[in-house]
This record gives sequence, C-alpha cells and structure tokens, in this order.
Amino acid sequence: MREIIHIQLGQAGNNIGNKFWENICDEHGVDPCGKWHGETDLQLERINVYFNEGIRNRFIPRAVCVDLESSAMECLRSGPFARLFKPESFIFDGQGAGNNFAKGRYTEGVELMDTVLEYIRKEAEACDLLQGFQIVHSIGGGTGSGMGSLLMDKLKEEYTDRIISTFTIVPSPKVSDTVVEPYNATLAITNLIHNSDETYNIDNEALHDICFRTLKLAGPSYGDLNHVIAAAMAGITTCMRFPGQLNTDLRKIKVNMVPFPNLHFFVPGFAPLTSRGNQPYKDITVSDIIRQLFDARNMMAACDPRKGKYLTVTSILRGKMSMKEVDDNMHNIQDKNSASFIEWIPNNIKTAVCDIPPRGYKLSGTFIANNTAIHELFNRIITAFSAMYRRRAFLHWYTGEGMDDMEFIEAESCVIDLISEYQRFEINVLDEFYPEDEDNNDDYINETY
Repeated sequence: MREIIHIQLGQAGNNIGNKFWENICDEHGVDPCGKWHGETDLQLERINVYFNEGIRNRFIPRAVCVDLESSAMECLRSGPFARLFKPESFIFDGQGAGNNFAKGRYTEGVELMDTVLEYIRKEAEACDLLQGFQIVHSIGGGTGSGMGSLLMDKLKEEYTDRIISTFTIVPSPKVSDTVVEPYNATLAITNLIHNSDETYNIDNEALHDICFRTLKLAGPSYGDLNHVIAAAMAGITTCMRFPGQLNTDLRKIKVNMVPFPNLHFFVPGFAPLTSRGNQPYKDITVSDIIRQLFDARNMMAACDPRKGKYLTVTSILRGKMSMKEVDDNMHNIQDKNSASFIEWIPNNIKTAVCDIPPRGYKLSGTFIANNTAIHELFNRIITAFSAMYRRRAFLHWYTGEGMDDMEFIEAESCVIDLISEYQRFEINVLDEFYPEDEDNNDDYINETY
C-alpha cells in the first residue's frame, strides 16, 4: 500500500485539513470516533493510504497537526472529530509566529521542529511503502510560510525520493489578512520552487467569487471557503483512495503535469458547482462536468487561464460513466480550444476515472491545470513585495529574528525568474532550442545533450 502522510500547518492549514478529514471520513464510512460503518468493501480497499488501523478495528488518520499557537489546535481538540486523531498528533506551542516568516523559520519554528520530525519518522516507519507527504498551509502568515519552509527543507533532506505535495493558500489581490503577506509569501514561494514537487495554488478571492457568483451565498464564511477547498482536495486524492477505471497517484501526477522542474504550480478546480436552489432543476451529464472544469469561473486561484496557455491538464472524474464519452468530450474541448494549449506537448490532457462519486453527487470532476497564466498571481505578490522592500518597510521585524537582507534579494530574484519562465513558455519556444539551420540540427542536439 502506498501511504501518504498528511501534515497541516498553522491556523488556515489546520482548519482546511480538519474539513478534508471530515470529507474523506464520510466517503470511507468512518465515524468521528474512527469506527467503520460503511456500505461497501470498496471503501476499505485503499483506506490505508490515509489511515492507520488501530486496535478494535479503529481507523486513525496518518496526520500531523502543527501550529505555533494553541488557539486553532484547541478548536480541533474540542471539535466533533477530536477523538479521531491521536492526542500526540497535535503538536503546538504557545508563542505564535506573529505573522512573521522569520519567527516560523528561524526561532519559534526551530524549537518545535524536532518534535514534529520525530513524530513524522514514527509514522513513516510504520508505513509499508511511503508514497510522499501532503502539506496543507497558508503562505500569508508566519507558521504556514516560515515553519512550512523549514519543514520542507528537512523532509527533502531526509526523504529525498518521496513526493512533497502542497495545498497552498496564497495571498489574494483583494482579500488580505495582514500587511506583511507579500514578504511571507515571496520567501515561501522561493522554498516551494526548490522543495515542493506539486503545489496546488488556492486563494481566497477566487473562492469568494465561487461562493458569491456560483453558489449564490450572500456572505460566505471561512467555513464555506474551506468546504470548497476540501471538496477539491478530496477529488484530487480520489484515485489514491479508491479503485477505478483509470488511476493516478502523486508520482503519476508529477510525471504527467510537470514539463520542467520549476513549473510545478497548479490551479485546481471542481465541478459541479451550482447553487442549492438550482440543483433540483439540473441533471448533470459528463459533458456538463467537463465543460465546467475548463470554465475560468471554477478555478480556485485568481488568474485567468484564457490569458495563458495550458502546459498540461489532469481531469479526475467520479461516477458511473462511459470512457468513450469522456474521451470524446476531452478531444472536443481540446479541438475547439486548440489555441489555449501548448502545441509542442502532444496529448497534454490526462484523465483519471473513479466509479465512486462523492456523497450527494451522481457525477463530479476535479481539475488540475498547469497554466502559464499562474504568473499573474506571482506577479501581483512580487509587485507588492518590491514596493515595500524598496522602502525597507517592516524589514526590522525580520532582521531582528536573524534574517539577512540577501535572503530578500534572492527570494525576489527567484520569483521573478519563475514568472519569466512561465511567460517564456506562453509562446512557441521550440526555435530557441533548435536552430533554424536544419543541416546543423544533429550537431546542435549532440552538443547540447
């Protein structure tokens, strides 16, 4: 069994992670105390990917819940699913990171890191075949960005051949919780470039738009936003948790979705998304699901895929459906929108199909796009970063924790390089690699490789 260790960091990471566990417990028929009350053996076939089986047939999440302050953790420990987790899987401190990357990375986070790594080692040693790590965090605050970066450094060093997949909440252009978000986010993105294998970018502005425009919620709460994120997370992990016609896992996603090492930042989406009032009047078909998946309004990051090009796409469909119908609709979408796909990557849509739909749906789909338009999101962050850094605003809070000016300069340069790389691949760059002189092509290729 290819197990995954789930790690949730900081207030946002723990709230979203808790909702994720509620979703997959419901899908696998596990109650809040860890007892199985399912309807089919298919729910148990791959349950060990995310759960350990304890005494008396009790299922325990393979999860590590970490925070540098106790408030979010106390909410989890007093919530309805508190008895699901091992008490030792809650690791927290009372100091807090104070929305400061440097505190999470160099001071407060360091003190807690040994405890976290020791618990992760214990979980890894109990696995038959560890597939990788799934990290849920926000990079706007201090714990998710700073301690998350430190943790990924340690994991990459200790588990060099395992996949690190992150669900990353990035600062929104319009929805902001703290003024130093651009600093924290830029420093964290630099670490994600080097240490993450797959990063799913999600931001609150796109989620607010989904809740307000599509789900018709007048005043969406963070609980509503977390519900949408958890639905997408459950969809992305479906083929790892259930058998199906076509399967995928962390490594297959990486191989099919990442054409160049640094370009591993994905935009997730979910379908069907419809208001409760419209649900009784709409019979969802496979073509409806696929059309919605490619709809810019369903994307969970504030960038417009119509302004960029798709490098690669993975669609994970759930429910009883014909593979021929799926393939026909996928080819139809790609043919009609051929200008939106990079032409020098053939067959760049991967499809996975699982027969088991989520509760409450007959059919559903999850979308993972590696689109060059993601550079818009990074561009907004680096613009805000540069504006503050040029004036050295708030810098003393970071240098006072042991950070150096060079780290800011290197982080800025690294993110600008990432933006340039995405922009470069929006056009056909084949000519940059292969000179026009056909007679010399063979010599050129031999010299290059």
